[in-house]
Amino acid sequence: MTALPSSLRPAGEHTQPPASPALGATASGKTQLAFEIASRFPCEIVSIDSAQVFRDMDIGTAKPDAATLARFPHRLIDLITPEERYSAARFRTDALREMAAITAAGRIPLLVGGTMLYVKALREGLAALPAADPALRAGIGREAALRGWPALHAELARLDPATAARLAPNDAQRIQRALEIIRLSGRPMSAHLARHTAEALPYDALVISLEPAERGELHRRIAERFALMLDSGLVAEVETLRQRYRLHAELPALRCVGYRQVWQMLEGELPENQLLERGIYATRQLAKRQLTWLRGMEGLVRFDPFAAATPRAVLAAVERHLQRVTD
Repeated sequence: MTALPSSLRPAGEHTQPPASPALGATASGKTQLAFEIASRFPCEIVSIDSAQVFRDMDIGTAKPDAATLARFPHRLIDLITPEERYSAARFRTDALREMAAITAAGRIPLLVGGTMLYVKALREGLAALPAADPALRAGIGREAALRGWPALHAELARLDPATAARLAPNDAQRIQRALEIIRLSGRPMSAHLARHTAEALPYDALVISLEPAERGELHRRIAERFALMLDSGLVAEVETLRQRYRLHAELPALRCVGYRQVWQMLEGELPENQLLERGIYATRQLAKRQLTWLRGMEGLVRFDPFAAATPRAVLAAVERHLQRVTD
């Protein structure tokens, strides 16, 4: 997203600084596009990535290297250890704080990423849901260990069909939370969400969405990138995490695509010769979910990331947006 400094806010009709989120599926080129925007306009990047919040998880999250970060500093990366949890609510609070700080410094916040729940939280706010209950959550985890997450997903489909319909049968974290809410409140998550009144993002937003017209190129890039991650030492990175932290398979850090598959291999649950194929498949499924989210969002300006004219068209759209707001 881009947002003008307060000193550039116009008087009269426009009362909010502009914003221009750069959203897209994994491997769609949104990070490189963000660098082009940041090279053209006085921007600072804020990450919208639920995996890059974890320290010491660099290869599998495609975190920029030190030289890139020196040129294009990123906010909201390396916040917590892999033992910890980070919520969409905390993201919204942190992101708005960072955007305000960047704006106050006379620069433009540029939010970039593909964690669509974070995007939704930022654009609309979050419904008031029951606080987490560690004991209840642990009990649901034990049920899953005995019955499997698909069985609990089937139970959720009976109790809250609307929520279950948007979750994969093995989406452990979200199935667990949905069942926890039902058992705590006696009401499904979908009912809580229906009562929520959206809290508008306090920026005039130009939302850029990178959506490939043809999936073949995206799939090729996904395969190429995951193979490169393995060649760059992803397995060794996870082995180091196992030694440094107290980890288990249900932590959000180990639900991240790539890390989950390597963990399963190291635990003897996945043959080594299937790691590449399984990792590519999981990444493709992630991209599919991201694109489904994007198709359901309103108010996006959509570009094909693999079209030759896209970088120039995006830069022109951002420039027009900034001129419109400041004129």
